[in-house]
Amino acid sequence: MANGFGLPKGNMMSDNQVKTAAELAESDALQHNYSVKLNAEGVMKKEYQPIPKSVAKKPPADKSAAEWAYERIVMYIQQFEKTLDGEHEVGMGFAGSDAGSVKIQGMGFFAPDIVTFYGEDGEGSKMQLVQHVNQLNVMLVAEPKSVEQAEPNRIGFQLAEDLDADDAG
Repeated sequence: MANGFGLPKGNMMSDNQVKTAAELAESDALQHNYSVKLNAEGVMKKEYQPIPKSVAKKPPADKSAAEWAYERIVMYIQQFEKTLDGEHEVGMGFAGSDAGSVKIQGMGFFAPDIVTFYGEDGEGSKMQLVQHVNQLNVMLVAEPKSVEQAEPNRIGFQLAEDLDADDAG
């Protein structure tokens, strides 16, 4: 069952299973990603995405602001990449400056409060953005892939694999 926003309610039974009080409290506290936006056909679509187990394993209260921001940006990049065609890959635009955009080739954080992006501009010059989480403002953009590349780079999925590898290792 779901609430009025289409989100599952933690205090409801699902799949005819009865939940313990601890399971109910845990499911109510789980983080999730929710949005409503127009799809390609111009119809409003609700999107609910639970946080991956590798990210939800450690509660946000136990993470630095940088780590928590990093994990969520990785998820946003993944979702954005799902909307791209085979000729584009994810980039990041800079609001309020003439810096243009950068093709994202990597990302990291320096706990407790710094997030960094690695990449290159449209001319192939290497770039790195180092930003405090209090000023974090990321605009994802579709950048043309390099002509030499057979397939576009999907950095979001590579970054998510790294999150999963951290759990395994």
